[in-house]
Amino acid sequence: MIGRLAGGVAVLAVLAGGAFWMLTQPASLSDETLAALSAHDADAQAGEAVFWAAGCASCHSAPDLAPGAAPEARMVLTGGRSFPSDFGTFYAPNISPDPEHGIGDWTLPQFAHAVMQGVSPEGAHYYPAFPYTTYIHATPGDIADLWAFWQTLPADATPSRAHDVGFPFSFRRGLGLWKRFNLHDDYATPAFDDAELARGQYLVEALGHCAECHTPRDALGGLERGQWLAGAPNPAGEGRIPALPPEGWSAFDIAAYLETGFTPEFDTAGGEMADVIDNMSRIAAPDRAAIAAYLVALRSSPNP
Repeated sequence: MIGRLAGGVAVLAVLAGGAFWMLTQPASLSDETLAALSAHDADAQAGEAVFWAAGCASCHSAPDLAPGAAPEARMVLTGGRSFPSDFGTFYAPNISPDPEHGIGDWTLPQFAHAVMQGVSPEGAHYYPAFPYTTYIHATPGDIADLWAFWQTLPADATPSRAHDVGFPFSFRRGLGLWKRFNLHDDYATPAFDDAELARGQYLVEALGHCAECHTPRDALGGLERGQWLAGAPNPAGEGRIPALPPEGWSAFDIAAYLETGFTPEFDTAGGEMADVIDNMSRIAAPDRAAIAAYLVALRSSPNP
């Protein structure tokens, strides 16, 4: 009797383990996405615009760079910046074109898989400190252009620093379950018929990853999409990150702030927002206007 019971428990354990393994399997890029990547005539100049809109330098440039550092310095993606959270401290890796310590030996499909699905070339899940929950919405064309621009960046041989994350969060395979609840193919807000608003939605929800800071998270770190851009606690523990758009700001105010860093009250952006302004000041003026228009449009319909 005891032997049969033990055997039954063992069978259940095997079945549960198999189910867990299947449910946490890293997703692959679709054939459609792979075909679009291959077919796109990549443009490095267009990729630079994607680079700044996506804020790559904000996380992956050297941690000791001063705000407003020259673009050339910010394009050295040495990594090393720390990102404290309730689950541990994450450190941005070296993603320069260095073939040993960076991503210089990656292919375009591997790059796209990492950016859009959060999966390494070895098939491991990346932690969502890497905002692939946002980048999943990027077009294959923009990803291909970004990769073309990546080939022009300087290589850096600084080794990446290991994350300081304890068990059970150090068990990356479990992120496959997390992704099933938090990696969404659809936007958080309804589609817009207006071209400018649609462009602003894309820049905010697909590239700019504004929600990563400005939307509250649940107990497991997933974005609470029902409170989209409603403001959130600062992960560093200092104050609160405000809701978007700021109360009383017009579309003109928002666009001007993204270009200059000056608020309507002539205060200036500080902290991590200074890096964001550095990025946004380098994108096209119509794109800043589109972001502003989208944020103002949310005011009339704040819930996705």
